[in-house]
Amino acid sequence: MITGGARRLGGAIALAMARAGANVAFTFLQSEEAARQTLKEILRDGPQGLAISCDVRQEKDIQQAVEQARQRFGQIDILVNNAGVFQKAKLEEITAAQWDEVFAVNVRAPFLVSKHCLPALREARGRIIHMGSLGGEKPWATHAHYCSSKAALHMLTQVMAKALAPEIAVNCVAPGMIDAGGEEKYPALLHRLAEQTPMRRNGVPEDVVSAVLYFATAPHFITGQVLTVDGGLGLG
Repeated sequence: MITGGARRLGGAIALAMARAGANVAFTFLQSEEAARQTLKEILRDGPQGLAISCDVRQEKDIQQAVEQARQRFGQIDILVNNAGVFQKAKLEEITAAQWDEVFAVNVRAPFLVSKHCLPALREARGRIIHMGSLGGEKPWATHAHYCSSKAALHMLTQVMAKALAPEIAVNCVAPGMIDAGGEEKYPALLHRLAEQTPMRRNGVPEDVVSAVLYFATAPHFITGQVLTVDGGLGLG
């Protein structure tokens, strides 16, 4: 089960899971057309797929989505909490509503989705993979609400790893700057960060997908880890 799995990184993860042989349920909110296309590609690759409209800010929606996935597939082995909000704003310009919105999607939702998936994940001795960010490790001056929310998600990963062991392994993938191609809002920032990255490029979705698939298939003994995928950008 993948939240926010219709497009961009979430869509790439959903398709990679399907190609690896998994039945994939994913949620979407506004990206209905992209969800239809992603589902079509999942079904073309052979496994079963399910696209579920869900507002991860609403616990009732989450509960219904998890139930739909479990009814369709009988079990949930892997949960990828991918849905997220990325916002840029000067510290003094961030409103309380913006702060609450970012935390609702980036922290509260992963907690609630995980909570409602626990019975199925315990039964399957499954795995939870959160999508964090380099911003959860580094203080970006114009992303106070975003960085704070991802730092909270990284800590939630570690707390959950202790609380849910030994039945469930919990890990986090923390991407740096990822160029998804054609949809980025900040091309000048992409160029500048590529020059600052030791690997001399920004990441691509496949870099992040590989890290997610690693945690999806790694030994269950690996838990509580935050794996940064940033080409060395965070080394400073």
